[in-house]
Amino acid sequence: MKIKCVITDDEPVARKGIASYVEKVDFLELVGICEDAVSLNNLLRQQPVDLIFLDIEMPYVTGLELLQSLDHPPKVIFITAYEQYAIKGYELQVLDYLLKPVSFDRFLKAANRAYESFSQTIPADPAYIFVKTNEKLVKIFCEEIFYLEAMENYVNIYTADQRYVIHATLKSVVDSINSKDFVQTHKSYVVNSKKITGIDGNLVEMGKATVPFSRGMKEIAMEKILQNRLLKK
Repeated sequence: MKIKCVITDDEPVARKGIASYVEKVDFLELVGICEDAVSLNNLLRQQPVDLIFLDIEMPYVTGLELLQSLDHPPKVIFITAYEQYAIKGYELQVLDYLLKPVSFDRFLKAANRAYESFSQTIPADPAYIFVKTNEKLVKIFCEEIFYLEAMENYVNIYTADQRYVIHATLKSVVDSINSKDFVQTHKSYVVNSKKITGIDGNLVEMGKATVPFSRGMKEIAMEKILQNRLLKK
């Protein structure tokens, strides 16, 4: 999980220091640095942001004033030299309140708090999907799917002992499953990486079943397959 974050502070030294801290934390992705709340407001209208490291005392508009003006603000960690704003910050349900100068260990504690907060709000992958086959709806547990095969206007869904033929596109089925475990290896095939038992050249093995890699997709597919495996260690 990557948390897209923005630093907003009118002090160049403070911006540089927090940016150096962000670079050390692998789950933080810095997507913007702003000199004031007005610049931050403009940025928020242009791209999605998960977390703001926000100074309070800034020219034109304070960090507090901007936060209060947003209907659906991102999560916020205040970074300020003034203790008196702490109570107001917690009233606005900010994740943390850091006093300058900020040490890296205190920054990391706040970053970990943000990670835990986002982890609790990420929706779980659906445990099952319903598909229409032979004029009835069939419930299929996602973890039981080995792979998907596209055939013109139909998709074959393979489990250990069944093949379900549905009228759909490959993309629509993958979107319904909505799981990072499913990886496209070929324009016509998507595999459940949890079911892979081996890789032999340009073939993905899942027990007795095999599906091909296409030349153009193998490198990206392999990266995702190995990444998924490493993430689960």
